[in-house]
Amino acid sequence: MKQIIVISGKGGTGKTVITAAFAALAKNACLADCDVDAADLHLLLEPTIKERHEFRSGKTAVIDETKCTRCGKCIEICRFEAISKDFIIDPTSCEGCDFCSLVCPEEAITMQENISGEWFISETRFGPLVHAKLGIAEENSGKLVSLVRKKAKELAEARNCEWIVVDGAPGIGCPVIASLSGIDCALVVTEPTLSGLHDADRVIGVAKHFRILTKLIVNKYDLNIDMTGKIERYCKDNNIDLVGKIPFDESVVRAMVEGKTIIEYPDGKVKEEVINIWNRIEEIKQKSC
Repeated sequence: MKQIIVISGKGGTGKTVITAAFAALAKNACLADCDVDAADLHLLLEPTIKERHEFRSGKTAVIDETKCTRCGKCIEICRFEAISKDFIIDPTSCEGCDFCSLVCPEEAITMQENISGEWFISETRFGPLVHAKLGIAEENSGKLVSLVRKKAKELAEARNCEWIVVDGAPGIGCPVIASLSGIDCALVVTEPTLSGLHDADRVIGVAKHFRILTKLIVNKYDLNIDMTGKIERYCKDNNIDLVGKIPFDESVVRAMVEGKTIIEYPDGKVKEEVINIWNRIEEIKQKSC
């Protein structure tokens, strides 16, 4: 079983469209959406939820009014000013440090675990999908990503899947780092702009730090041929395998409007190139990816 992830140094490069296309092309695959802050792979795969689970992470202080003597020690030591003069705790300001409960002489303060989001196991027309939704303004997205990855691997092993195809989060933060754990090959999607190259370079640096085989895809390459040439030179200078250049085509938008992957849409330039990219991934499967 091989695990591949599609990531990007910034949002809006088209990684989810490409991931969905890979889901349609891969045989016997388990899918995972690790962009838990703004998950959207489900919009193209239309999953049927089979299991729904709460994600609990972090704690918030709660004051038991029947025990509280209003001595004020908790207010004095709370550096986040999360406790009002009326001894009411603001859950948004509380960082869950547990200090107030330790200094309370009446043991009136307890720490309660937060429900920070949900995670799901679903079925799609291309196979099982593990995905999640982090609550608004909630933290620990990296922890939720790790949970999604763990459940996807367990599900893939139980079903003897050949692939785990992961839609990663954009950027280089905690969700991306958590997404890269145990990955065999990272496919970085960029676009032909100066900022696109800069952000791709950053996320490639993260993947290389964890010694993960990294390959690059240029999406909408023909919108700026000169910049695409600079990206090609960057790949050559840094020993990065450029596995594909996807042209701009309005068929991608039309396919999304119809809720289809580009592979399910009538023949086009984008579909042909994505199939070629996937074939290159399968060619290196037994070698290093």
